[in-house]
This record gives sequence, structure tokens and C-alpha cells, in this order.
Amino acid sequence: MSLHFSPSEFQNRQGRLRAKLKEFNWSGLLIFKQESMYWLAGYDTAGYSQFQCLWFGQDGRLLLLTRSSDVRQARSTSVIDDVRLWVDAYQANPAATLRDALVEHMPAGSRVGVEYASATLNAQRGKLMEAAFEGHVALEDASDLVSSLRVIKSPAELEFVRTAGRIADQAWKDGLAVCRSGNSESDILAEMYASIARAGGDPAAGRFVCGASQNALLCRYFTGKGTIAPTDQVTIEFAGAFRHYHAALMRTVVVGKPSSTQIRMHDANVDALAACREILRPGTTFGELFAAHANVLDDRGFRRARLNACGYSLGAAYPPTWMEWPMSYADNPVIVEPGMVIFLHMIQMDSDAGLAMTLGETFVVTDGAPERLSDLDHNLPIVD
Repeated sequence: MSLHFSPSEFQNRQGRLRAKLKEFNWSGLLIFKQESMYWLAGYDTAGYSQFQCLWFGQDGRLLLLTRSSDVRQARSTSVIDDVRLWVDAYQANPAATLRDALVEHMPAGSRVGVEYASATLNAQRGKLMEAAFEGHVALEDASDLVSSLRVIKSPAELEFVRTAGRIADQAWKDGLAVCRSGNSESDILAEMYASIARAGGDPAAGRFVCGASQNALLCRYFTGKGTIAPTDQVTIEFAGAFRHYHAALMRTVVVGKPSSTQIRMHDANVDALAACREILRPGTTFGELFAAHANVLDDRGFRRARLNACGYSLGAAYPPTWMEWPMSYADNPVIVEPGMVIFLHMIQMDSDAGLAMTLGETFVVTDGAPERLSDLDHNLPIVD
């Protein structure tokens, strides 16, 4: 079996989830997020693009319903003993197959939690599921239940996160080495992806952002790559990943001589990140982290350029995104706790001036000062 955690680690996680199910008086949880399945039982697959569901009962029972292409995957990578199959066929209804497999484990009239907010359970499949269980049990939204447990990382998880951080640092150095006038954005991405693969890392759950010139103002991956000019700006946001655990980094590189405005934007980002880092302590809220960043950037005259969020939790993630709950935005009351892994990004995108400037890195929350997962300095990256 390809397990990346000890049996006792999985038992501890399952025990915490059982306690929550009892607290909410749910007979069980219908799990659709691949991240939840990996965390709870080790199950590791890309097959969540199709219908699959892991049942976790209040009694601790695990039952996975999946397709034939993932049955071996489940038995090889997880601690799940009961793996059931739904058969691909014209007008197949896997939700009805799931109901039939679970009817004996769901007392009539009981309450059942559902991970509605998942890439697997789209609207069409959700309707199938609700129709299949209608009149038997009450389905209730439990989308954030496992996420709220996963947000605090165990010592074993943190070791994977630290490895991801080291992988990310090296990938940045390798990518920066080819960030030169005349090269393309693709040259940078090729070096970074190769660096991560050579280090034994995983493909990240999100696509890397790498844009030059006006593309430097884009916060998302886009298709069609350009060439770096003699005087230019290049924004890069990416994550190193190891055993699916992520550590993200973000920088804007100046090609040629930086302008006074670019220097001021960078200095503001450095101070904003420092302000967030200073209060990144247990008891601080995610809303307070946002306010610390916003106050600095607004006071420096960059209100119109900053975004309305400045970070989020990271952990084990699958495509389409490495972003996790919770996010740092105005007035978010979620409290920072030891063991959280948080990516803080200071992003300025000034469309009027055509300028971008970013600075971001990942931290582990401790009982004291946060632990940096990067050894990179905060100097403005400048290349000739």
C-alpha cells in the first residue's frame, strides 16, 4: 500500500471526524472532495472528475463508491476496505447505486452531512443524489466540516509542507535564471515545472501564473505566451507541492532599471507583509490580517491597486485549485490557530499605470512567531 501517513494518524483523524458527526447528530457524511478522502483515508486519485463518494459513518465505517478505473487505485493507496463499483453505462445513475449500498447504514429519517461544495458533486450530480435519497434521509450541507479539521496540520503534515517550501525555493531560483529579455514566459515555466519534478514534487493543484508586460497584471493562468522585453515586468505565482501539500510563492521581477514608482510599490508590499507577519499569531482573525495589509497599502497611496483579499490557507489539494478555506478578507472572523499553513500575498495591479508589483510567501502558525517556509529575501528581483 502507498500510504504516506501511519495508521495511527488516520485513526486520529477519523476519531476527530466521528466526534463532529456526533456533535451535529449526523449518522454519517457523504464525502465528495478528493482532499477530504486523501486526508481521511489516504485515497489518492484524479478520478474525482467523475462521480465517486466516500461514506464515513458515525460508527467509523468507510465505504467508497467509485468506477472500475479507480478500484485498484483505492485499494493501493488507502485504508478503505469496502470499495464498491458503479458501472459506466448509458443513463447510469451512480447516486441510486450509492443509496442502495448505504441504505442499511442510514436509518430512515436520520440526518446526513454532504460535501456539496466540491468539484465532483456538480449541480447535475447533486440533483441525482438528492432525488435518490429523497424521502429516506435528510441531507444537510457539511461542505466545510472536514476542511475545518484539515486546516490544523499534524507534525507529519508539516514535514511535507516544509519539503514543499524547499522545493518552491529551488524552483524560483531555476525560473529566475531564465527570466531574461528575449526569453518567453514559457521558458520560465518550463524550468520551474522541471525543477519541481526533479525534486520529487507533485504537480501543483493550480496552474502557475507567469506573465510579462501587461500580462503581469493578470492573477490567473492564461494561454498564449509572450516574449520578455528589454524593459519589462514579470509576475510569477506558483507553489511547490509534495505529497499534495503546497507552499506558495509570488514575486514580480523587474527587467531593466526599475522606476521610482515600482520601487515604492515594492517597498509598500514589503512593509505590508511585515505588518501581517507581525500579527500572524494565535488569536488574530483572518480579517485582521487583511486589515494590516490594507492599512499599509492604502496609507502609501495604493488603494486602487490592491486586491480585496491577501491570503488563504494551504494544505493537501487537488486541481482545480490549491486555495483552501479560510481566506483573508475584510472582517473574516475565523481565528488563526497553531498548525495552520497560510499563504500571504501582497498584490498590486495598477491598470491605469500598467504596473504590477507582488510579494507573497507561506508561513506555519506557531505559538510564537510564524515559521517561514522560504529562505528567499524580500529584495526587489531585478534582472538585466
